[in-house]
Amino acid sequence: MKFLISVLFFATLAVSGCATNSDVKQPSMHQHAAEKNAACADTQVLPLNKCSETMSAAFDAQGVLWIAWVNDDHIYVQSSKDKGITFSTPVKVNAVAEAIAANGESRPKIKLDAQGNIYLTWVLTLDKKRSTYVRFSRSNDGGKRFSEPVTVNDNIEIIRHRFDSLAVGKNGEIFIAWLDARDTEAAKKAGQDFKGLSLYYAWSDDGGEHFYPDKRIATHTCECCRLDTAIAPDNTPVVTWRHIFAGGIRDHALVKFSDWNTPGDTHRLGQDNWKIDACPHHGPGLSIADSGVYHAVWFSNSPTHQGLFYAYSTDSGRHFSTPLNFGKDGAGHPHVLALGSRVNVVWQEFDGTNNVIKLIKSVDDGNSWSTPEVVAQTALSGDQPFLVSDGQQIYLSWKTQQQDYQLKPIE
Repeated sequence: MKFLISVLFFATLAVSGCATNSDVKQPSMHQHAAEKNAACADTQVLPLNKCSETMSAAFDAQGVLWIAWVNDDHIYVQSSKDKGITFSTPVKVNAVAEAIAANGESRPKIKLDAQGNIYLTWVLTLDKKRSTYVRFSRSNDGGKRFSEPVTVNDNIEIIRHRFDSLAVGKNGEIFIAWLDARDTEAAKKAGQDFKGLSLYYAWSDDGGEHFYPDKRIATHTCECCRLDTAIAPDNTPVVTWRHIFAGGIRDHALVKFSDWNTPGDTHRLGQDNWKIDACPHHGPGLSIADSGVYHAVWFSNSPTHQGLFYAYSTDSGRHFSTPLNFGKDGAGHPHVLALGSRVNVVWQEFDGTNNVIKLIKSVDDGNSWSTPEVVAQTALSGDQPFLVSDGQQIYLSWKTQQQDYQLKPIE
């Protein structure tokens, strides 16, 4: 388990920033932290995104970049018309402060529809230990104002509703999935055994004005790994998560919806056979190309499958290709993005000194791959790496804890 422990330890360390020039003396982490804390504590200046531990980003249909981040129990949104060089004044989403989960595998999400409406979800931490709600807000005026946040989960027990995933359909449908403890708690009250949590979802077809009642997708999910959701070419949601299969195997599963009201069959994403009675805190990544090819990445530490893996599916997730093992010792938190036949994968590693972001690229739908290359590294800690696209270019989206958010083209 030495490898697992090292990966989990560095799971909270992002691999971000530009490559360090060894000939230039860098400020110490203590100096960075002192400068950051002083700036963040100054109530006379606008909130700064450098004060946030995590960041989420998305492009709108006009190529404008939008970012969402948390500072002092408030979510802020900013936009950039010049690919992250300059940003608009931060706009506060939740007028009333609330305890927002914003670290590691959990963070606010931001998505936009074709008309430029902005949607956000996040997890509200409640007073009872490990109890949370899934929250939602929207802006219909280009990010000038946001609606009063609402709780999405219609089960309002003080239990776990967490690790939300947000997707927006081609016609503006809003889809939110999350891990939910209502079945776990019901089984406990009945004196029955129930492994893990359940996967639930809600969706809206009126821009988030109302949501249909919660529905369950699957039972027995891993408790602490992020989900990922993508929209298939036929405009239906596809969700992937870490599942608890028979025998305590915690591999990944995938469901494609038949329509927005109907989850399809559950398919197994990998055959790693990782038996572990704990949560790895490593969720999967999913991207679906316009051609309909599914691209998935994940982490495993089974006796026979260790490190990071990629596979693709050409039959809507029913079967996947033989997994490619692209990241091994010290690697974690992969993210994948497909743009046409181009597929990019980024992940983080720790080399003993620096946190490093590595990249592999494919130009043939994942059939062949480039040699891994380092696209960023830093001695500082920070967030996990993600990929975003404006429809023409793919970008690395990242943030170190003591620096401003940055966007980096990787092709």
